[in-house]
Amino acid sequence: MSPEAAPDLARYRHLLLVCCLIVFGCYFGTYMRFPIVPLYARSLGAGIVQVGLINGAFLLMAGSLALPLGLLSDRLSMKFLASAGVLILAGTSFLLCFSRTPEQLVWIYLVSGVGLAAFGPTIMAFVANFSPPTHLGRSYGWYTMALYLGMSLGPAVGGFMAQGLGFPSVFFLSGASIFMTFWVMFFLLPRARQVLGARPQQPRLGLGVVREIARNKPLLGSWLATLGACFGLGMFITYLPLYAHDQGLSYSQIGLVFATQGLVNALSRIPCGHLSDRLRRRSGLVVVGLLGLAASLAGYGMSHRAAHFLICTVVLGASMGLTFTSIGALTAEAASPELRGLAMGGYNAAIYLGMMLSSVFMGPVIQRIGFAGGFYLTTITNILVTGGFYLLAKDFSPGRGRPRD
Repeated sequence: MSPEAAPDLARYRHLLLVCCLIVFGCYFGTYMRFPIVPLYARSLGAGIVQVGLINGAFLLMAGSLALPLGLLSDRLSMKFLASAGVLILAGTSFLLCFSRTPEQLVWIYLVSGVGLAAFGPTIMAFVANFSPPTHLGRSYGWYTMALYLGMSLGPAVGGFMAQGLGFPSVFFLSGASIFMTFWVMFFLLPRARQVLGARPQQPRLGLGVVREIARNKPLLGSWLATLGACFGLGMFITYLPLYAHDQGLSYSQIGLVFATQGLVNALSRIPCGHLSDRLRRRSGLVVVGLLGLAASLAGYGMSHRAAHFLICTVVLGASMGLTFTSIGALTAEAASPELRGLAMGGYNAAIYLGMMLSSVFMGPVIQRIGFAGGFYLTTITNILVTGGFYLLAKDFSPGRGRPRD
């Protein structure tokens, strides 16, 4: 590594650390309330349909606005938009302390989805913009590890606090932790123009953008792979607890399954990120990850004991780490700099819409063909998605140069 490159890498590592702290804090506080709000809604008299509507409202709003707000981040200050999203998330957590009806929870969660849609794509695009092309994989390895640790630890802390201190304390701590993240962002995160120098050309709006995206097969393939993988993840999150309990697993064993998935998923991101930087084509790793995800879903359909579920969960966690680390970097590489916010908006939209579609549509399917049949059908869906991704991205090979440590 040349002496001239050292200062650039030092600044890159500093910015990556700041972004990891921000994304951990934001998702830790946001997901702290996730397992608590359904219980709180039930205590307010909400039925199963209303509880589903509350979470569905959040996922729908986050998914439908991620793409347009991602495009908006290409035209406005990235720091401003991400900061606005964090403040919205903090405010909605504080509002939960004063909610008294299930209908109020629905409206609060709708607004909360706007906040996550403003924050998620914007901060991901910012990471892509300051990362050297040779380090995109490891950037998203560290970034998504911090994100997933926040998503995993937040619910655990929220559940512990709810049992000892009650629902309002969880909502207040959630809002406070997100609000602290805002100040970390305000003081430590520089504006994009201070990092990038000359601002990329403003993206065109209208049919020109649509035509450019429609011709960008690698980007469309990345969005498709993300949608399919999150459809499978939604099946795991929503229906595995019910299926595993029917197979005789205790609540503690089901908790161990979810903890194993979170730990393996998070820890696999760093080596997977480094690996993707050293290969000429990241698309091969995405294919391997998607096939591993499909295998784990099929394995769940054949599982009858706790050991079976744990083995499938290790495969699922490692496959998710490999898939999403590579897809995040591939999405950034496939988009031109002026459309990177839009690309990350589509990526985030695919995440939330994929989980929402699984939660909404697989319920009636499972009622007809059973849990095992539902997992097998999701497996087939993911295999078809894998084939579609391969056809769209198989010829994409951006020049990144030799990886530097």
